[in-house]
Amino acid sequence: MSSRFIAEGGTPISPELATELRQLVFGTSSIPMRAEWTQTPFTFGPAKEELSYGLRSPRNATRGMLSVVQGFILKYLLFARRGRNNQDPLVCTQEMQTNALINALVEILRIISDKGKVTMVLPSPDEEVFIEHSVTFFHDSVTEKLYVFTLSPHDELEFFIKRHLKLFTEEDSPGTLLFLYSAVLTRSMSKIRNDLDSNSKAVPLTMPNNEEGSLMIVTLLLTGRATPYLHNGVVNVGDENTYAIPQYGILSRCTIGLLLWDNENSQPSVAAARQPGSRLKTPNYPIWITSCCGHFGVAFNRNPELLRNYHAESRFDLNYYSCSGHNVFMTIDNRVYNEQATGMLERQATTEGTSSISGGGGRRDDEAGGIVGGGGGGGGDNTDLLAREELTMNTPLQRLIHTKWEEAHIRFNVQPSMLSYLFCTTP
Repeated sequence: MSSRFIAEGGTPISPELATELRQLVFGTSSIPMRAEWTQTPFTFGPAKEELSYGLRSPRNATRGMLSVVQGFILKYLLFARRGRNNQDPLVCTQEMQTNALINALVEILRIISDKGKVTMVLPSPDEEVFIEHSVTFFHDSVTEKLYVFTLSPHDELEFFIKRHLKLFTEEDSPGTLLFLYSAVLTRSMSKIRNDLDSNSKAVPLTMPNNEEGSLMIVTLLLTGRATPYLHNGVVNVGDENTYAIPQYGILSRCTIGLLLWDNENSQPSVAAARQPGSRLKTPNYPIWITSCCGHFGVAFNRNPELLRNYHAESRFDLNYYSCSGHNVFMTIDNRVYNEQATGMLERQATTEGTSSISGGGGRRDDEAGGIVGGGGGGGGDNTDLLAREELTMNTPLQRLIHTKWEEAHIRFNVQPSMLSYLFCTTP
């Protein structure tokens, strides 16, 4: 056995714990999990370059988890990092990347532990195998080699992660799997089962809501509970023929929020029932994990007062980042229907030949007609601009933003083709 891990308080994983862990997280221990869980570490883009604040990964089942960690990385960089001076917090040195990742992992595990002990797992440095390969436990190259550590969330946790960070970040390391296992064991498997609120023991934590991961992993890391319910508080569900069954949703306002848009084919009643409550939509910081047509990402604003000041929300900038390494910059305008909308109504009325528009309205229509490009001068450029805006209307990302700011006018500073690429239905 590894004397170093034993000295740090580690104990080899037991066959019973390993089997139960695999069954809870992946549904079975008799076949290995999908390969991406054993090969996806926490990896940033190149330091000191554009988007150097962002984690990178291919599109796979770890993307949901990585997006939550990305959200806490942004919280640290934008609102918690000391000695910021005048440096852009989103242009990160390697040291900033390391500190941000450590801080994010520590904060998430503290949320899950709820002031209790934190349990972490690390693979044996000597490639020791503690569980025999069998029909009931198929080796996956990670779970059977784990050491289990119990740590104080305050005195020991941060030092422990700093010391062993390479195991989470080295190329092709199982960093995401190690952190998922640590989160599950910190919450405890019995509480995870209660959180999942399923009458069937066969429902795993990674039950695929979509190709990029399970929403229950997201809620576990965001709230400390792996609940499938996104509403505020507790809702009792039942009818006159059955006892009311409580469904435990989000019990307190979250540090980082969640926005969700499934697809335009969903029934309105179903879509409304799946919408997050205000404790997720209005978090403590202006950072939201997003799930948009099966794609996870992060939306954020740099102003810590955005959600505390009504006037700040009237017009503001918003960034959307995907762990594919792409960023979308947009402006959200919540002011009362803008002149463009008024002009469109007036133009429609004039076109139909109605007589309800005054002369002043007619002049307004003429001016708007110049914007559309009916005349000479710079009309052609404006026509192109409006055509581009039409292409970005009713995109999945716009519909996602409207779940939070219903009547906002959204201006995207990106080519429409990028929005199609980010939210395409194929990998």
